[in-house]
Amino acid sequence: MKINQNTVLQGKRVTLVPYTSAHVPRYHKWMQSEELQRLTASEPLSLEQEYEMQRSWRDDADKCTFIVLDTERWSEQACADEDCMVGDVNLFLTDAEDPTLGEIEIMIAEPSYRGRGFGKEATLMMMSYGVRNLGITKFEAKIGQENEASICMFKKLHFKEVAVNSVFQEVTLRLDVSDQERRWLLEQTDHVEEKSYVELKLPAGVLET
Repeated sequence: MKINQNTVLQGKRVTLVPYTSAHVPRYHKWMQSEELQRLTASEPLSLEQEYEMQRSWRDDADKCTFIVLDTERWSEQACADEDCMVGDVNLFLTDAEDPTLGEIEIMIAEPSYRGRGFGKEATLMMMSYGVRNLGITKFEAKIGQENEASICMFKKLHFKEVAVNSVFQEVTLRLDVSDQERRWLLEQTDHVEEKSYVELKLPAGVLET
């Protein structure tokens, strides 16, 4: 999505940056994992197909994608993004009849980062961004029935189970963002700083021409 192509959201554990071509090789390597293919209901792509997907996600008005980085590694050691990548988070605006509905997906691809709150913070940050910047008032998450950790996490974020698809072995969870939920969501993310990706990537003192 064009709107977030220069947006960085920096939280305590995670920093969200736009998905660029520099992230594709690491992302492609992740998606060779049969476990991740199963959990995300994805088919393996060639590297060239992955680059095409990245370009389409950047340009499509109905997809908002951030790469999830380890804030500590990224900020303190001045690491390249690719060395700090732990997953991705997406919002899909899939209902043409209802632009206020966003389907949210979170993937913590690096096993050592699972179960440590990285997915929770990234999801809250993306939800807050969706509410504030994209006009989202309803979220849905579609999760494989076997992915109990992810289902449990979304329920802790106030999502309710609304449907089970036995054919696809998938659970749909939903959150309607009332005024109370909006206040709670913004409180959970009031520590998040929004920055310019271009400025952060430029060496000190160098202006973009």
